[in-house]
Amino acid sequence: MLDAPNIEQLPLALRRLYEEAEGRNVSPLSLQAVPRIGLTCHTTEAGYSVNPAYVQVIEEAGGIPILLPTLRESCKHTALLETLDGLLLTGGGDVHPSFLGEEPVPELGKIDYPRDRYELELILFAYRRNIPMLGICRGFQMINIALGGTLMQDLYKSFPLPPSFYKRLSSPINHSPEMDKREGAHTVTFTTGHSMLAEIMGHTGGDAIWVNSLHHQAIGKLSKELRLEAVAPDGIIEAAVGYPNKPIVGVQWHPEHMACGGNPEMKSLFTFFVREASLFAQAKAIHRKSIVLDSHTDTPMFLTPESDLTQRGEWKVDAVKMEEGKVDATIMVAYLPQGKRSSEDLLKAQDFALNKLKVIEYVVSQNKDRLLYASSVEEIKRAKREGLLSIVPAIENGYALGKSLTLLEEYRRMGVVYITLCHNGDNDICDSACRSVREHKGLSNFGKEVVLKMNELGILIDVSHASDDTIADVLELSQRPIIASHSSCRALCPHPRNLTDEQIRRIAQLGGVVQICLYSDFISEKPGLACVQEAANHIDHIVSLAGYEAVGIGSDFDGGGDLEGCHGSNDLINLTVELLRRGYSEEQLIAILGGNFLRVMAMSGR
Repeated sequence: MLDAPNIEQLPLALRRLYEEAEGRNVSPLSLQAVPRIGLTCHTTEAGYSVNPAYVQVIEEAGGIPILLPTLRESCKHTALLETLDGLLLTGGGDVHPSFLGEEPVPELGKIDYPRDRYELELILFAYRRNIPMLGICRGFQMINIALGGTLMQDLYKSFPLPPSFYKRLSSPINHSPEMDKREGAHTVTFTTGHSMLAEIMGHTGGDAIWVNSLHHQAIGKLSKELRLEAVAPDGIIEAAVGYPNKPIVGVQWHPEHMACGGNPEMKSLFTFFVREASLFAQAKAIHRKSIVLDSHTDTPMFLTPESDLTQRGEWKVDAVKMEEGKVDATIMVAYLPQGKRSSEDLLKAQDFALNKLKVIEYVVSQNKDRLLYASSVEEIKRAKREGLLSIVPAIENGYALGKSLTLLEEYRRMGVVYITLCHNGDNDICDSACRSVREHKGLSNFGKEVVLKMNELGILIDVSHASDDTIADVLELSQRPIIASHSSCRALCPHPRNLTDEQIRRIAQLGGVVQICLYSDFISEKPGLACVQEAANHIDHIVSLAGYEAVGIGSDFDGGGDLEGCHGSNDLINLTVELLRRGYSEEQLIAILGGNFLRVMAMSGR
């Protein structure tokens, strides 16, 4: 062991080295947000390597560069990516034409097939996990191919470019001049209007900058998952981003060399990338420390006894996506559209709800090594400790009760955590926010009995979909905190399904919680533009009205919930990243991501 006496006996140069290292040492706690950036490597006879410029720029930007050898076994990729906070796809040789569905052209250069395969798989898995990616030259091309775009095997043979290109010249400029890579070789022009990349690099849309160039392959058709950001004078695509949908930046030039040469514009690109990776590292750490709970999903609409929630499917919620997004618990509802209310129809509705709840429980029971059917706070916490995912049952639409109070006891025995009093259309309990004729002008007499009985049994009352009069009656009558399992703010998006500021305050005053719904029509007046950032605005609004203890997340996935940047359980971490970017603390995020909802469950005896 090298303690002080031992060090004194060492040669002077070695002793000074150790003393300097000791002086620079910092606590591991201060390194928690220092992101680990994986760098893909060249394969040579001597081994795996990258140009030192990549390592230098990542380290100078505040990251820890980690060289990634080409792994042959896909099963190890997930374990590798769990250790990384960012992925830098470096430059290199040409791409194997089989991944393009093409035969090789005569101009094709050196190919490393194992590297191609490895990087394409890494990109897929990183994409699903929302790991920030930066693609440089070949790396940009690989991202584009992985996401469904195409590649020119030799750009010089591809001219004149097709009409789909941003610019078209009859002949190309030189994209591989023999010159110092620290200097610019040609210009690229940022797209007009808002250009994210231009902003990152200190410019505005339409500006031109000088970049170096060292490639003969180029992006053909740009992936639909990417947005064009810059082009060369001859129309060749030079940059694109995946934002706001995915944290991806790709450039065709080599900014690492220009950054090492002191170019501030290029340095800013790596500063941005490392900061994004740092936010992602913080988000992962908070998700691991929290119980992340999504309070409303409609996935059971698609479940049958043969369904397997542990396999990746077309649904927005399954165990694979929950694990990718580090989501611990998902409330899955037995959803009933509002139907007719004859005695026969009410019995059918009851049977439907009971059967759907049984299907949820059965599907979960078939995968006890990964899933737990949970209906209490302690069960959800136990699942987290044991590395299991919690599937929590609930009912959307009190139509499932018919006119039977005693059925509430059966639903409680089946583990139902909450019941949404209505859906679109009035029922025997209350009036709805939509398709209502104001039949009861709030709660019916039967509805008032339902509220009190739910209080008694510890079933949470969910006022999402309820009319303003219904919500007022529930707030007046309920003796326990209530929830809105998937509702947003009317002040930001004036939809009758959303809650007024006064309703939000009253729910919070009674100890309840409003779970922001990720349904685009409830997030933005321009649903086609609804994104994670706008969902975060709704969270900000509730925090400003009632504090961070009053808000959570109820995605409505598989029932219409879908935003740019948040399309499934694997994407919920993007919302955490956005809230971190806005300055939310770990304590606040632990509450918002699930702690607030669990508190209300506990206050109701669950």
